[in-house]
Amino acid sequence: MTILVTGGAGFIGSNFVMDWLEATSEPVVTLDKLTYAGNLENLSGAASFGDRHVFVQGDIADSALVERLFSEHRFRAVINFAAESHVDRSIHGPEDFIQTNIVGTFRMLEVVRAYWNALDGEEKSRFRFLHVSTDEVYGSLDQGAAPFTESHRYEPNSPYSASKAASDHLVRAYHHTYGMPVLTTNCSNNYGPYHFPEKLIPLVIHNALSNATLPIYGDGQQIRDWLYVKDHCSAIRLVLEAGRCGDVYNVGGWNEKTNLEVVKTICAILDELAPRTDGKSFADQINFVTDRPGHDRRYAIDASKLERELGWRPAETFETGIRKTIKWYLENEGWVRNVTSGAYRDWLGHNYGIRK
Repeated sequence: MTILVTGGAGFIGSNFVMDWLEATSEPVVTLDKLTYAGNLENLSGAASFGDRHVFVQGDIADSALVERLFSEHRFRAVINFAAESHVDRSIHGPEDFIQTNIVGTFRMLEVVRAYWNALDGEEKSRFRFLHVSTDEVYGSLDQGAAPFTESHRYEPNSPYSASKAASDHLVRAYHHTYGMPVLTTNCSNNYGPYHFPEKLIPLVIHNALSNATLPIYGDGQQIRDWLYVKDHCSAIRLVLEAGRCGDVYNVGGWNEKTNLEVVKTICAILDELAPRTDGKSFADQINFVTDRPGHDRRYAIDASKLERELGWRPAETFETGIRKTIKWYLENEGWVRNVTSGAYRDWLGHNYGIRK
């Protein structure tokens, strides 16, 4: 038995691949296009597992390639992480999000449908397609409103979340129309090792240690639920193993924090673990910048279905997870140096430069 992980060189995907190799004996084929956020260095540890891990560079929208992989490896499951996932990038250039998140998912589903229809007996009954999505498809919550449940209405507010919502709907339609054995997970904001430094937490850590400003959109009171990436991986493994076909499972960390709280927490831990030479706090580097267009005010996930039906709860609190994350970045300066390329710096200048 072998599984296919798409987008497996990205942040969450690579954490999942390594988690899978360590927790199971089952081989993995990783398919990744290696765009700016896909990084083979994230998977360097997979070499120790020998031929249990195979990496293939390619696009989920390349139907011929995906068909060949299915023919060669006879996958028993697909975990679909492949996606463009940064809201700011979707605002500046939405077409890539349409192509990967919608067209790519559609083409993958078509290949899977043909493959699954050709299976017989136990192989067919055991096959699963697990689609990894986001809480952003549900839109924005008012202060004090109940967190998102799986039955919450979809109200995406950015090109990114709209493209992910469309992919979710396609996955649902392929189950209800063709009977395909699909599962969908909608997660809250992930953080942890190998997070590309354009998202809030790795950006703040990197900028703080580089003596750069720590940009915070608007008043910093936007609220997110934070999920440690390794907890997310354990949830996906459990849903793949025991989830009901056709169902959606929300995965959250039960950790609602404002962006300003998150940044100040990071600064306080860095003050302790890697203090500035001048004795000042990293919080002095905080700089409020113009808010991004259509910035959702609050996301919050109700993950009680996952706990009630499958017995999952996150192992990390935000306090334990963020400390582990900061320590990882401090101990892996080489990885940070390698990913902060010229193209990355150009992007940061474009995005945050126009918000000063």
